[in-house]
Amino acid sequence: MHSLYMVLIDPFVQMVSAPDLFLQTIWEGLVAGVLYALIALGFVLIFKASGVFNFAQGMMVVFAGLTLIAFQDLGVPAPLALILAVGVMYLMAVTIERTVLRPLVNQPDIILFMATFGITYILIGVGEMIFGGEPKDVNTKAFMLPQGSLEIPAFGGFVQLQKIDIAAAIIAALMIGALAFFFQKTRIGRALRAVADSHKAALSVGISLNQIWVIVWFAAGIVALVAGIMWGARSNVSFALQVVALKALPVLILGGFTSIPGAIIGGLIIGIGEKIGEFYWGPLMGGGIESWLAYLIALGFLLFRPQGLFGEKIIERI
Repeated sequence: MHSLYMVLIDPFVQMVSAPDLFLQTIWEGLVAGVLYALIALGFVLIFKASGVFNFAQGMMVVFAGLTLIAFQDLGVPAPLALILAVGVMYLMAVTIERTVLRPLVNQPDIILFMATFGITYILIGVGEMIFGGEPKDVNTKAFMLPQGSLEIPAFGGFVQLQKIDIAAAIIAALMIGALAFFFQKTRIGRALRAVADSHKAALSVGISLNQIWVIVWFAAGIVALVAGIMWGARSNVSFALQVVALKALPVLILGGFTSIPGAIIGGLIIGIGEKIGEFYWGPLMGGGIESWLAYLIALGFLLFRPQGLFGEKIIERI
C-alpha cells in the first residue's frame, strides 16, 4: 500500500511543495514540445499531399543539419551556408519526386509508405559516406544564437531558462506560424488541400500533382533544416537524432495526421507530459519513462479517439 501511495500521490505532493521545480519542468517540456511540433509539421505536410506517413522525415532532419554543418566546416559564411543547405533540400525534393513519387502515382498508399523506408536508408548511407558517423555541433555563434541562461524568480525559488531554448522555441513557433499561413491562405495552399482531398479531382482541374509534391517535399525539407539547426544547437546532430524525430508519431496520433494546429497541441502535450513523467514518476519507476511515455499516451488516444484531437472522423458505409 505504501508503494502504491508513493507512485500515485507523492509526485503530486512534490509539485505542490516545490512549485518552482514544477515550473522548471513545464518549461523544459514546453521547449521540447515546440520542437516535436516542428518535426511533426513536416510529416503533416507530406501526409496532407499524399496520404502517406513519411518515415524518412526524421532522417531528413539529420541530413539537413549535417549538410549545413558541412558547409560551415568548409569555411562558408553562415548565411551562404544556410542558402546552400536550402538548395540541397530543394534538389532532394526534386530528385525524390522524379525518381520515386512520379513512377508510383496512383499506387496504393502502402507502396508509397514503403518507398519512404527506402529513402530513409538511402539517406543514411549517403549521409555516412559524405559526413561520417560522428556527432557534429552546430556553430551557434555563426548564427548569432544566444548563449547562457536567465534566472526568473518564482515561488521563492528560481526557474532557469536557457537562452538557446528561448530562441529555439521562438524560431520554431515562427516557422510553424509562417507555414500555417502559407498553406491556409495562399493559392499553393489551396492547391495542396485539393490534392489532399482527391488526386484525381485535383488533376482534373489542372493542378500539377508533380509540382505540388515537389513544393511539399521542399517545404518539409526546410522544416527539417530548421529542426536540425535547433536540435543541433541544443545538443548535436547525429544519426541517432532520427530516433528522437520519430517522437513525432505520437504527436501526430494526438493531434491528427492532417492538422497543423493538431501538430502544435500534440507536440506540447507530449513534450510537457514526458518531462513531468520523467521528473516526478521516473525515480519511482526505475527511470527511462521519457523514452516510452509518449507512445503510451498515443496508445490511449488510439483506443478512444483514433482520429486524434483535430483529425476528421472517418465513417465508412458497408
